[in-house]
Amino acid sequence: MLRELMIRDFAIIEKLDINFESKMTVLTGETGAGKSIVIDALGLLAGSRGSQEFIRKGANKAILQGLFGLPKNVKIKHDVESFGITADEDVLIIQRELYRNGRSVCRINNTLVTLTALKKIGNQLIDIHGQNEHQMLMNSENHIGLLDQYNQKTTDLKVKYNKLFEAYREKLRILKKRQSDEQKWAQRLDMLQFQVQEITEANLVLGEDADLEIKKQKLENFQTIRDALSQSYELLSGEEADFLGHLGDAVEATQKVGNLSEDLHNIADNLSSAFYTLQDAAHDISNELDVMEWNEDELNQTNQRLEVIKQLEHKYGNSIEKVLDYYNKIERELAQMQSADEDSEIQQKAVDKAYSEALATAEKLSHERTRAAKKLSNAVEMQLKSLYMDQARFEVHFGTDKTVLASDGIDRVEFYIQTNQGEASGPLAKIASGGELSRIMLALKTIFSQDRNLTSIIFDEVDTGVSGRVAQAMAEKISQIAQLSQVLCITHLPQVAAISNHHYLVTKEVIKGRTETNIEKLNEEKRITEIARMLAGTEITKLTMEHAKELLEMAKKLRT
Repeated sequence: MLRELMIRDFAIIEKLDINFESKMTVLTGETGAGKSIVIDALGLLAGSRGSQEFIRKGANKAILQGLFGLPKNVKIKHDVESFGITADEDVLIIQRELYRNGRSVCRINNTLVTLTALKKIGNQLIDIHGQNEHQMLMNSENHIGLLDQYNQKTTDLKVKYNKLFEAYREKLRILKKRQSDEQKWAQRLDMLQFQVQEITEANLVLGEDADLEIKKQKLENFQTIRDALSQSYELLSGEEADFLGHLGDAVEATQKVGNLSEDLHNIADNLSSAFYTLQDAAHDISNELDVMEWNEDELNQTNQRLEVIKQLEHKYGNSIEKVLDYYNKIERELAQMQSADEDSEIQQKAVDKAYSEALATAEKLSHERTRAAKKLSNAVEMQLKSLYMDQARFEVHFGTDKTVLASDGIDRVEFYIQTNQGEASGPLAKIASGGELSRIMLALKTIFSQDRNLTSIIFDEVDTGVSGRVAQAMAEKISQIAQLSQVLCITHLPQVAAISNHHYLVTKEVIKGRTETNIEKLNEEKRITEIARMLAGTEITKLTMEHAKELLEMAKKLRT
């Protein structure tokens, strides 16, 4: 469950803190007030891609933070632990920072995570259903994925099939690559073997070239360095100059009078400090002169080593790091080619075997999908009846081709709908209106919410294109979902707002020339006023206030 949301410098929101509760919460307000910005913030916390356009004008970064109660879900707890995240109190604090330079930082319980990890966790915490999902429903290519979500056995079989399908494709790719040109295969194999051996024998170390350049500079300028150090030492401690000796006498002289005034004391301290600093420097110079030794062989070896590195960088990359990256890449390719470097007939048998294994699993998957499709059709029709589409008939149409393996198996799936008795059944995208699509998507969401065990389901204006008793039915359906999961809903329908357990009003105002979004939790009296506004528009009358009260009273009875 989402407990708290903190937003800083995000879009037109400068600062916003919201505490959420269980069951159903609605956000209402005028168009453009910033309701959908809250949903965008939650989407980013769930792992959607960010953009610097989200950052409030004049700010360097945007900060989003959500406090979630960890659901009773074994998978999410396993995933959290696998990323090294500690959740002792069954609480997850997700934080996202977006910077002007495009950088994005993700943290879960103060542990840095990748966007991929955040998405894996976030998708199990939040399910955002907006108007764009209607477009997803209009595309038949997405239907097979929705069907596979419905049945756990289908989901498991699809995971198994995907692994077998990828193994088959990889074996087929290698076979075709070799068969296309045996000579090129052999040449590529020889070249990779040479390159891997050449880089391996070089035994490169990151940062080695920089250290060698420093060493080379010192060896090439040996005499210049030695002369400079000798001259410095002679000036500091030599028999003729003996600068340190004279400085020591000065220290001793000033220390005798240092206690006579603060200024004299400071002079004595400064001279003493300078004396010891220079004495240490003279000692360091002496030590350096003692260990310095001209070694022409060492210079030659250094130059030879640098030349080896430069040759490799010229061939494989302009730095040691890029050479090693290239080495890792070709080493993997070489291992694949060597493992596949066997008789083509044996390879063909391996491809045939992999194909047979993938096909057998695809057939099982197809059979399970057929069973799941019948159950899904019945479940959707049952939900649609309560949404005033009692004449609707929902079907899952299959096109199966066992001769072609694809990423989804051997099936093509498309949802068909008959919205009125006596009319022909046809593809969902061609038959359903906008309001019908809203109801079909809500029916599917209701079915899936019963099994997915999500903590929070977000509905972003899913009631578009409906009104009257259909709007009331959708409100009741969303309220039913809220009995199983926390629901956050953005709506313009008074029926949906009235049936909620908690009601927030989102407004915007101009302060010092800047537009800012505010959010307020409404008490009973303010809820009546807001629902009356939703009913009447600009002019709120006594009659609309009475209607709003009546709507809230009816909603209370429906919730109990």
